[in-house]
Formats: sequence, C-alpha cells, structure tokens
Amino acid sequence: MSAKASQVKTIVAAVIFAMIGVSAFLFAPSREIAVVLNLLLLTVFLFAFEVVGIDVAAVTIMVMLGLISHFGSLIALPQPLVSGRDLFGGFSSNAVISIIAVMIVGAGLDKTGLMNKVASFIIRVAGHTEARIIPAISSTVGFISSFMQNVGAAALFLPVVGRVSARTGLPMSRLLMPMGFCAILGGTITMVGSSPLILLNDLILASNKALPPEQQMETWSLFTVTPIGLALLGTGIAYFVLAGRYVLPDQAVTNVTSGASAMDYFQKLYGLDYAMYEVEVPSDSPLVGKVLDDIEGPNRLRVIAILRGSDDLRIGPARDIEIVSGSVLGLLGAPERLREFAADSGLQLREDLETFVEQLSSSKAGIAEVVIPPGSDLIGKSARDVWMRKKYGISLMALHRGGKTLREGNGVRDLPLQSGDALVVHTSWDALAHLEKDKNFVVITTEFPREELRPHKVNAALACFGLALVLILFTNTMLSISLMTGAIGMILLRVLSIEEAYRAVSWKSVFLLASLIPLGLAVETSGTAKWIAEQTLLHLGGTPIWVLQLAIAVLATFFTLVMSNVGATVLLVPLAVNIAIGAGANPAVFALTVALATSNSFFLPTHQVNALLMGPGGYRVADFMRAGGIMTILFLAVLMIMLNLVF
Repeated sequence: MSAKASQVKTIVAAVIFAMIGVSAFLFAPSREIAVVLNLLLLTVFLFAFEVVGIDVAAVTIMVMLGLISHFGSLIALPQPLVSGRDLFGGFSSNAVISIIAVMIVGAGLDKTGLMNKVASFIIRVAGHTEARIIPAISSTVGFISSFMQNVGAAALFLPVVGRVSARTGLPMSRLLMPMGFCAILGGTITMVGSSPLILLNDLILASNKALPPEQQMETWSLFTVTPIGLALLGTGIAYFVLAGRYVLPDQAVTNVTSGASAMDYFQKLYGLDYAMYEVEVPSDSPLVGKVLDDIEGPNRLRVIAILRGSDDLRIGPARDIEIVSGSVLGLLGAPERLREFAADSGLQLREDLETFVEQLSSSKAGIAEVVIPPGSDLIGKSARDVWMRKKYGISLMALHRGGKTLREGNGVRDLPLQSGDALVVHTSWDALAHLEKDKNFVVITTEFPREELRPHKVNAALACFGLALVLILFTNTMLSISLMTGAIGMILLRVLSIEEAYRAVSWKSVFLLASLIPLGLAVETSGTAKWIAEQTLLHLGGTPIWVLQLAIAVLATFFTLVMSNVGATVLLVPLAVNIAIGAGANPAVFALTVALATSNSFFLPTHQVNALLMGPGGYRVADFMRAGGIMTILFLAVLMIMLNLVF
C-alpha cells in the first residue's frame, strides 16, 4: 500500500472513530462512561493505525486521562476519572516492577552463559528449522509458565530465543511471538499459572456468602484446568507450526557477524568462498596418525576445531595436534573442496554443526579482518614463525597484499608479514577483543559481540533465581518483591553490574504497560466495564446456556485487552455467577470461564508478555492484530469445546 493510500485509510478511520465517539455521549448512561468510551476508542485507533509509536500513544492517553481528570469540572464530570496519586501509580505497580525485575534476572542468567547452553540444547534437539524450533521453545515456555508467572517465563527465555536466532539465522520476529503466546497459554494449565486463576477460589468463596446452601460452589483443585490448558497450549503450538509462515512477520536479522552477511562481504572483497563443516574421522581413515599441518596446506583448508576422545576439545588447535581415530574436526574452506577432501579421506561429513555448535556459533566466533600496522613486531615474521593460531587465537585464512589475495595452499602461512597486510582470519570474538588492545594488529572488523561472560558466577545466578522461585511458589510474598529479591541478589553478588542491569530493561515495554494501567482503572471505577457487561448480557436473555457462556468468555476477552486481567476477573465473576444461577447453569463453571478467558489476550500488545516482546521482536500492532486475531478465535473455540467436554 502506498503512503498516500495509507494516509487516506487512516483519515477515514479517524472520522469513523470520531463519529462513534460523539454518539457515545447520546447512549451512554453517564458523562464519565461516555468520556472513558472515547478514550478507549482513541487508544484502539492509535494502536491500530500507529499514528505514533505504541509507547508514545500509551503515554499520551495517560496524560490526557490526567488532564481530563484535573479539568473535569469544565466538561461536567462529577469527580475525577483517576486521582493524581493513581495516574502514575502504574510505574510502581506490582506488574511493572515484576517485569523490570524479571528482565534483570534473565540478563543475569544469560551473563553466566547458562542461556547459551539452553539454546544449544534446543538446537541439538530441534535442529535449525522453524517448524521444529517453535514447538521446542514454545512447549518448554508453556510448561514453565504453568507454575510461574507467564511474564517471568517469557522474560527468562527472551535471551534463549536471541541465541537461537543468532545461530540458526531465523528472525527473532518469527520466534518471539509464538514463545510469548504460549507463555500466556501455559498459564491456563494449573490453578497457579495466572493471577486470575489464583484469585478465582477466593472469589468463589466470597460469592458463596451471598448464596443459599443448595447453590454453594466448590472451589477448584490445582490440576482441574490441566486438560483445558494442555489443549489450549497444543492449539497455540499447532497454529504457529501450520500457519506461522503466513501470520508471523519476517524481520531480517541484523547481525553483521553471522551467516551470509559476513561471508558476502569477504567473498565480494577477497573472492573467498568459505563454508564450515564437521567431519568424523573413522578408524580406517588415512588421516589417523597425521598432524593438522599435514592436511591443511595440501588440501587448502583450515581445521578450526578438533575433539579427540570425549573431553579433549580445542578451538583454534595448534598445527602439531595429532588426529586420532574417532576425532571430530571442524573444517573451514571452499564447499566443493571440503566435500572432495571428505570423500577422498573416507570421512563422515556433517552438513550442520553438532559437536561444535556452541563453540563455533556466530555469537562466539566467526571470520574477521585485521591489518598489520607499521611498527608491528610481526613484520618480517610469518604466521608459522609466531605460531599465530596458538599464540593469538586466530587461524589465517587468506592474506591480501598489493591488490592480490593469497589463500591457504599458496604458502600464505610461510610468507613474512609486511606493513599493510590485510589478514582474513577465523577467530573467537573473545580473542578478537584481545587483539584490539594488541599493538601488533589493527582490527578492522568492529561489529562483533563483545560479550564478557561470567561462567564462574553461574552458581550465584542460580541461587538468586532459585530464591526468587521459592518465594513465588511457596510463600505469599508479592511477585514483585520475590523477583526483585533475585534481581538485587544478581547485582550484589556481581553477576551483573548496575549499569548492565539498567541496560537489560526494555524501557519501551515498561512505559507501555505502566501508562495503560490508569486507563484500566478508569474503565473499572467509572462503571464503564460493568455497564458494557450488563448491556451485553441484557440482550442475550432466553438464549441457550452455551451462548451465555460464550458471551461471558467474549466479554472477559474484551476486558482483558483494555484493563488488567485481575480487574476483569474481579468484575465479571460475580456477574457470571448470577447469570449462571438465573439460567440454571453451573455457576462455578461460568466463574472458571471468566478466569480462563482473561488469558485470551493476543489481539493487542497490552498484555504484559506482549508488551515485553514488542521491542526485541520489532513488532507493530498490526502484527499482533493479524496473528493474534486468529489465535483469539481459536482460543475461544477450544475453550468452549473443552469446558463442555470436561464439565
């Protein structure tokens, strides 16, 4: 769609929304409800058409709500929609503080390299295809979120998805949304998986006080909802596996050090065509007993990794390492030459990395470019003379001098180095970072991950995470306090510095969620939510029970998009109980319908999990409306079917 056509569409939509807003003053029962309805319409319009950034839109609505509340007497409002104290209360809310804390905890676990290992395991199990990685990540997150807050599970796996994306080349945008949706769905598997389900039994007991003994409701047990939750989670996974290619956005990965982009650069500049393979050396291979130097030059390849036995793993191995039976070699060179070498030597070729997937991933190592400067101590010496691979951790692939590129097989490692020589090397990023401080080299490749992992802090990080988890699961400590305990522990034990903790927080997500909380409060306290519910159910009198139940589920779905799921549950459970009793239905099942349907929050990025993923995934509201619209309908269909099958 052209920019002009898009602008016309936005203007037309604005006129339609404005007309609906004006008419709200005619049919709404009070001025407060009419004003809140207009604010809701404006919010939906700004989100749907992205006139401004979604976080800017949310802050704008919050400011407008504050101004309207302060100057409410000018438009005949009997009282403020929200108090001045509550207007910015979202920034100190349990939900927002929990999100901040869980981002810091996730960053701490990632800093130890633990998430790298989890990502490696997922890739080992699921390979590099989207159709297998999505179920692996989503099912794991769904299971975790069945016993901890879904935003916590999503934030915990955010760095894992980043690692998987970097290694497989799959865009983050195609992995984060399935993971986030399944984190929300996983919260429906047990009665402790989401705040509405945790709250439900208390609401049932409160309703029982007003009911006669014969209508008293039983509370629900921990695994009552498990069949329903598993069906919902399975539906979400199947949806993205089957329809993901059509509904998920395809934002390109912008990692210049990984995959094709780096290779394209070196191929265009130096004419290099390199690929990386693993080979296994069988006992009858002629390579057994040879050292690496015997095979690299003649075959114009480089051995960049070797595993001998079960625990002798070396990255950038020295040239005098002997090849033994059963060794696994990581080879770098021209694809055709590598295949020919593997066939001639009786090697078992692996197209994908398995043994070295962790050590040679694009987040850990890659091809780089360095230059020999004037005054370098290496001038006049060859790479072989200085044992470059062993001393500096770089494997020389090619040397560019005087407009010509010399490769492996041209005696490149025996050439005395000269000032201005450009070296194409394979190296770990840690080694390259050290070279930046070495006067013997000038590092040209500047865009690479400078990540200082702290594996020695893994026990401290796990202890902090474990403490937070224990507080969440086995005490009645507030979620925000529990998670912040783990977060501050990470900082005090120096798993993270305070600067790293600040950088770990997605402030766009924080402002988005915090700014919408006062709007949800206004929807509830002004009577708007109750009025919408009453009007909807008023027009459904005399309809079948399942239609009433579906209407309750649809109402809960709508309210959870514009207010907190807890607020929607508190508001709708009493209404649902009374409607069920009047219609002769099971009031406990209607109450459960509300608590489950408040997890049906996929259409807009207003849920905490969706807000968390907006920035890292590069999503627009339209992406959620496209993928989340279908998921919303599937959720309602499966929920209704399972509720009627189970109960």
